[in-house]
Amino acid sequence: MDMQQVFTLMERFAASPLTGLEVALEGGRVKLEKSAGAGPASAAPASSAPLQAQLHAPAPAPELPGCLITAPLVGTFYAAPAPGEAPFAPVGASVRKGGTVCVLEAMKMMSQVPAPFDCVIEEVLRKDGELAEFGAPLFRVREL
Repeated sequence: MDMQQVFTLMERFAASPLTGLEVALEGGRVKLEKSAGAGPASAAPASSAPLQAQLHAPAPAPELPGCLITAPLVGTFYAAPAPGEAPFAPVGASVRKGGTVCVLEAMKMMSQVPAPFDCVIEEVLRKDGELAEFGAPLFRVREL
């Protein structure tokens, strides 16, 4: 099981109503758990056959006023679709629910990050090319 498969598994698990999942495939085992009604899942390898990297729960987000849009996966943050192009969601922009606010690159795969609700971007909390951990704050927004 490569890391991209682990990240995909984590995303699907986080979006599911399940509170626990354990998968054993080709030299590794991953166990995911979350509290009933809780947000993102935490993950940790459950076998002596280590994966390529140690998975862990995200560090708590710093206290920031307003609502936050957080990283749904680990990846490199990009505010624009390509270098030199306008950002998806600059400060002051109104974004509709589902509109792209940035992309995260993980293992050469680009994942668009959608706005979870209609909002106004108040602050961009990451720089282009900066690594964002799972659950890390990306934007401070005001809900419309």
